[in-house]
Amino acid sequence: MNPLCCIAPVSLEHAADHLHHQQPPPRILAAAPAPPPPQPAAVAAPAAAVAGVLQKWVNYGKGWRSRYFVLEDGVLSYYKLRGGGGGAGGAGEAVAFAAARVIGEGGALRRAREEAAAAGKQWRPFGEVHLKVSSIRASKSDDKRLYIFSGTKTLHLRCETEEDRNAWIDALLVAKDRFPRSLTSNDLGPMADIMLSTEKLRVRLLQEGLGEAVVKECESIMMSELLELHNQIKSQQQQHSILIDRLRQLETEKVELERTVVHETKERETHGYANGRQSDFYSVLSGGSTSESDPDTASQVAEVETEEDEVTYFDTRDFLSAESLRSASCRRKELVTNGCNGPEYVGDSVTNTVKTTKYPFVLRRDKLPEPKEKEKPIGLWSIIKENIGKDLSGVCLPVYFNEPLSSLQKCFEDLEYSYLVDHALQWGKQGDSLMRILHVAAFAVSGYASTEGRQCKPFNPLLGETYEADYPDRGLRFFSEKVSHHPVVVACHCEGRGWRFWGDSNLKGKFWGRSIQLDPIGVLTLQFDDGETFQWSKVTTSIYNIIIGKIYCDHYGTMRINGSGQYSCKLKFKEQSVIDRNPHQVHGFVQDNRTGQKVAMLIGKWDEAMYYVLGDPSVKPKGYDPMSEAVLLWERDKSLNQTRYNLSPFAISLNELTPHLMKKLPPTDSRLRPDQRHLENGEYEMANAEKLRLEQLQRQARRLQEKGWKPRWFKKDDEDSYRYVGGYWEAREKGNWEGISDIFGQNNVSPGLP
Repeated sequence: MNPLCCIAPVSLEHAADHLHHQQPPPRILAAAPAPPPPQPAAVAAPAAAVAGVLQKWVNYGKGWRSRYFVLEDGVLSYYKLRGGGGGAGGAGEAVAFAAARVIGEGGALRRAREEAAAAGKQWRPFGEVHLKVSSIRASKSDDKRLYIFSGTKTLHLRCETEEDRNAWIDALLVAKDRFPRSLTSNDLGPMADIMLSTEKLRVRLLQEGLGEAVVKECESIMMSELLELHNQIKSQQQQHSILIDRLRQLETEKVELERTVVHETKERETHGYANGRQSDFYSVLSGGSTSESDPDTASQVAEVETEEDEVTYFDTRDFLSAESLRSASCRRKELVTNGCNGPEYVGDSVTNTVKTTKYPFVLRRDKLPEPKEKEKPIGLWSIIKENIGKDLSGVCLPVYFNEPLSSLQKCFEDLEYSYLVDHALQWGKQGDSLMRILHVAAFAVSGYASTEGRQCKPFNPLLGETYEADYPDRGLRFFSEKVSHHPVVVACHCEGRGWRFWGDSNLKGKFWGRSIQLDPIGVLTLQFDDGETFQWSKVTTSIYNIIIGKIYCDHYGTMRINGSGQYSCKLKFKEQSVIDRNPHQVHGFVQDNRTGQKVAMLIGKWDEAMYYVLGDPSVKPKGYDPMSEAVLLWERDKSLNQTRYNLSPFAISLNELTPHLMKKLPPTDSRLRPDQRHLENGEYEMANAEKLRLEQLQRQARRLQEKGWKPRWFKKDDEDSYRYVGGYWEAREKGNWEGISDIFGQNNVSPGLP
């Protein structure tokens, strides 16, 4: 309820009566009439509560269930109908059922009244919706249904008749407009000075035969007491006014925050970016769509609201606590200590292991150069306020908002935990396809771990810019190239020992005022030498608080990993809400492509760890805790270098340029980009100047593309995706870069090198 609803205006008479009850009042025989105090603004009479039984959509397993709804003081509460006393423990508020206006009739309503009478104050509401920050809509396809959207969840409700629905909608709209009632200036107006007269008191005392001296003493005592009382009341009114002003300020901030959530969610839905907030694990297990935004399809894709005593599935917010994650990690470490390099089948007595691949050691740098200049702060809002709603690829930002990496190098950073693919290869060789796809799923999630705490954007590559990464210490050879400028498309190809990975990505970005939304377009492919292939696409990324507050990013949506063999996987990245205390959750399941049966589930967080539990989660007993059997698949390396870029040791090595490597690189490699190198060295003025110069060259790249420019190392296939054509590593071995232009205009002289 709105906090201001609990505070009533205080008049002088009310405060005076309150004080008189605290102490015996002085005996006053007569007093002169005082001017009437200012009348407070008319306060609307309290609205009667509204109650009734509605059908509420629960989930795919339970469908529509009867719930008792009570609308009171601008808050819609609903209660479960169980046939017995309500919740155990806790003292909930009793609902005034007798005084409520009832909508509807029937046996369900009589049963609700009986349960309310039996439970009394122990019948606690299962959920509440504050109407002040909610929107109410009637269904266009069903004249008995309505929807209440609060910004964090949607209630799908169904009435018995159309008349009942209209009555509920009218009552909800009236309550939404009525509460909370804001106090007016008349409610807290300045208190008028009290005019007192002692003439009648004087006359009465003289009639009693008292002397003049005694009468004056009595007048003085009465005036002194009344003035003291008046001063106390005035002081309390001032304190009350300060409290009201503070509460009004807090309430305004709260309502503005909640309206922002509703507004941004509606904007995403309007532009086709809805990603349903199905928070419970059953929504993923059921295979329901998470991208539907039409409320009239709620019976098929309705947002699920977990009701813990009715659903036997698991909400990750309940069991992904820090304690459970640590305990599961400890179990995994014990396995490794005991010589088990691979995960363990929890339900079986046999523990399977995989052979660990040995790679040579390569010494790489572990920190960035010390900055040569002091960074100058700059206001972001002054730069981007003219670019709201525009494509971010056309927004030019100073170098202060960049990190010393390009988007080409960021593609390789997604392979930081490539050992998961090596393990998947070994599991496949042992004939265990299930463990293979579990490791592939963990690998797909691990690529997001490096984004946590990264507040700067990578450099946008120039057309034809390339990046190579030869990492024998990881068994990898990676190559990427920017193959299109409009739209911006980056293609990559990586070769491991026994597998290949490739893909292209077209990242579309939109600026919504308080946040930036990035929607990736493209498919990633992982293929093992035995022919088994997995394909998936990345989920949506949003960056929040870019104007004010602490910047953070979130990834949300559904990732489907389609396997050509026996298994496929579906992962749900849960979108973080404003009040979410356990963010970054990922949960999903592995499904048999032939039978459709769910054979394992995955749970974890994209910035911490991923776990698996074997077996069909839908047949687990009631109250089952999946973390009691969860086995660790992957855990993030949390060693970060203390720079403002929050780069991991792996990310710090990506832009390292040694004299030996410089002799082998083509003139298009990202390590030779001057503005990026100056930024890494802390030469901000030179970095800004070079960035402006290169942006001028970049504008010419569009004209080159329009004239038929083609990428050197990639070519479109029949599926309109870019595939590596080969030849790069052979040309590198020979040092033959004939026909490769110097796109940076630096004659291969990189700043910052001796």
